Amino acid sequence: MSDLASLHKSLHAAVKARLDIVADQAFRDRDAAAHLEALKSAAAQLDGLVMSLPPDTDPTLRHYLERQSYTKALAWLEKA
Repeated sequence: MSDLASLHKSLHAAVKARLDIVADQAFRDRDAAAHLEALKSAAAQLDGLVMSLPPDTDPTLRHYLERQSYTKALAWLEKA
């Protein structure tokens, strides 16, 4: 697997994890503190990946990620 494909796979997983945590209202209702910690962890992982994007990253993908348009980023990654 190429470095780019590996990065896309990691980004896809991180974006999906963050979106899934945000959407998990049952988790938030059951344990708000744990939900917040899970969200912080997912956000930190995703932020680290975004900060490590190579300079030649597709500008559309970079835009979606930097503007936190994660649904759009996920759709872009699924087409790539």
